[in-house]
Order: sequence, then structure tokens, then C-alpha cells
Amino acid sequence: MDDELIDLATSLSHLMEQESEALTRNGHAQGLAELVAAKLRLAGQIEAEVTKREREAPDWADTLSEEQRAEMALVFGHLRDASIVNAQILERQIAFSSDLMRAIAAEAQRVTGKRSSTYGASGDMMRIELPAPISINARL
Repeated sequence: MDDELIDLATSLSHLMEQESEALTRNGHAQGLAELVAAKLRLAGQIEAEVTKREREAPDWADTLSEEQRAEMALVFGHLRDASIVNAQILERQIAFSSDLMRAIAAEAQRVTGKRSSTYGASGDMMRIELPAPISINARL
């Protein structure tokens, strides 16, 4: 019974480590979509298993032997560590992507010169910077 939960947590840790490694390599990382899909499935399976155990025997964690508790603590500690590293790398990737999109938008606006002037009621001219259209190639 506990082996299933331990196997799921171990598999999820390994997937997170693979994803983190793939994201830190230079170039386009192949297979990230599959890694993310597998990661989501495993996280859902862990959640379902824990929910099932809580429903069937709310004190299931208290009935574990000391050896089982130690193994669970070790496995889930490793999962926590892999999750922290994975989250930090993903945060950096998202921040980098956001910065890159802002830079592209600023350059597109500079190059296209999308400016507009509006004559106001008080007789002055107001300049408006319109956002430049950005197209993203979805087949990167």
C-alpha cells in the first residue's frame, strides 16, 4: 500500500529533475510537453491516492511503522527539494520570457512608430503611444 505512494513520489521527483535539467540546457528542449503532462498526471495520482487513504482510514499515517515513516519522509523530502529547484528554474524562465516580450514590443513600437495625436478640447495636442502588434510564431 505504501509502496505505491512511494513509487509515485519517486517518479515525480525524477520527472521534476529531468525537467529542470532540460530547462537549464541551452537551446530548445525537446519533449518538455510530455514531461509536463507526465508530471501533472503523477501529481494527480498522488493527490488521488492520499485522498483515498484519508477517506478510507483517516489515521493511515499514524498506523505506519517507524521504517515506513522514515522512508516516506525521505522520499517526500526529496520530492520537496526537487520541487523547489524546479519552481526556481521555472520562475526564471517565465521572467526571462516576459522581459523578452517587453523588449520585442518596445522595439516593434520604436520601429513602426505607432503614434497618434489627438486634438483636445482645450486646444492642445495629446500624443498617444499605441501598442505595436506582435505576432508569435507558435511553431518555435
